[in-house]
Amino acid sequence: MLSTTFRSGFVTVLGKPNVGKSTLINALVGQKVAIVSEKPQTTRHRLLGVLTRPEHQIVFIDTPGVHQPRHKLGEYMLAVARRAVPDADVLLVMVDISRPPSDEDEATVRLATQAKAPRLLVGNKADLVARDKVDEAFRPYRELGDFDAYLLISALKGKNLDELEAAIVERLPEGPPYFPADMVTDQPEQFLVAELVREQVLHYTRQEIPHSVAVTITDWTPRPENMVHIAATIFVEKDSQKGIIIGAGGEMLKRIGQTARQGIELLIGSKVYLELWVKVAHGWRKDEAALRQFGYVVPKG
Repeated sequence: MLSTTFRSGFVTVLGKPNVGKSTLINALVGQKVAIVSEKPQTTRHRLLGVLTRPEHQIVFIDTPGVHQPRHKLGEYMLAVARRAVPDADVLLVMVDISRPPSDEDEATVRLATQAKAPRLLVGNKADLVARDKVDEAFRPYRELGDFDAYLLISALKGKNLDELEAAIVERLPEGPPYFPADMVTDQPEQFLVAELVREQVLHYTRQEIPHSVAVTITDWTPRPENMVHIAATIFVEKDSQKGIIIGAGGEMLKRIGQTARQGIELLIGSKVYLELWVKVAHGWRKDEAALRQFGYVVPKG
């Protein structure tokens, strides 16, 4: 039976692109629920990561990075981040203290001030700053606004994550869990598989290609001997991008598929035959119909 002091709630994680939001949520949940990349604007959807302990359940809301949108996809991503603010029981604003504050950091703080929930300022990547310079690097971020707590962490190294979790739990309301104890995300397997394929495209490609990619699952057929056949289509915006992803003699696409398959097999717990196709959807990031086709739809209300 649950203790009467059980706490639960939703924790929205805000920040500009590439500050480590997804890395933090994966580390706290203890399992990969969001893809990560050194490329900015990797996260495009609202994702839930669920951390359940005997005394509490934290439902993290991973959001796209706060940035100045340049196309319909960017507008969608910013709208997703904005919609996650009122839902929060606690709001985390993540910043990268290895770099000075930017206009995007200031925009994130302005967005955070719209929340009625407690706000925590989380200085990430402290491991990249000399120990005697950490407070100095964090100071200009602290001056951007008022917060209920200020914490320094390294999501990648797992530094001070226990302290961060304790600070969150302290501010959660009392109440029952929202999800079963063994649930770590609300996303279906097919979505996660598509994201794992996109992650490897981000990893292996350069220039404008990462931001021009969408992935859809077109077939998911169980086969004998614990095997699943999965077909996925990688969409790009230009014919030249299609050629780069396929590579000479199909070598790049083969590399993307081999690495993605390893992650997919770990995720679904079975052998996978992964078939990848590459198609061109000209200018899809600026096309509302194409965005809807690829699942980028902001719910009304």
